[in-house]
Amino acid sequence: MARPPQDPQIRINEILDAAETLFYERGYQPTMISDIVKKVGVAQGTFYYYFSSKEEIIDALINRHLSKFRTAIDAVADSTEISLPRKIELMANILLATIQGKQGLLLDFLYNDQYLHLMDKVFRQVKKLIAPYLLSIIKEGQRKQIFSVPHPKAVSNSIMSIIQCYVEAIYEKEAADILEYQKKFAKRLVENALGLPEGELHIPV
Repeated sequence: MARPPQDPQIRINEILDAAETLFYERGYQPTMISDIVKKVGVAQGTFYYYFSSKEEIIDALINRHLSKFRTAIDAVADSTEISLPRKIELMANILLATIQGKQGLLLDFLYNDQYLHLMDKVFRQVKKLIAPYLLSIIKEGQRKQIFSVPHPKAVSNSIMSIIQCYVEAIYEKEAADILEYQKKFAKRLVENALGLPEGELHIPV
């Protein structure tokens, strides 16, 4: 078995990078562990030193993307210089920019009937990550009378559902004109939910 490098995270990242690239190029199912180790240039035993299966690779990829997303969201949520409506804009833009990555739609190779349970896991974890931030922002906006919301939790849940519908339309690869209309429609629904005037939010992505 190939000797692991002194910093295990270096090798882990190499394996994850290679696996993700192959998953996008060939698909998740057709990509074998032997393909991954060949691309990395290590012995197959080295793979099993860090991962027990391809599904464990997927879990690690999900966690890696969520970690980057969380870091970006934290910076927005913790800022004292960004207005509350702008925070919601930025959170939406960060999410949309994250799922439209350099290699294509984030984990798009899992968006099929066979692996929808894995994509559902991604959606649920993203929702779990965003929801507390969103609710906190809405409550603060309510206190400061920036948002007109009688029930912050209900509004937060509704906004999360609006966002999820739009994201699912992206993964369903709806036509560009339909996506554009749906984005505008979603934005207006969010503005209405927050009691904001039309055109207050800007989500260009």
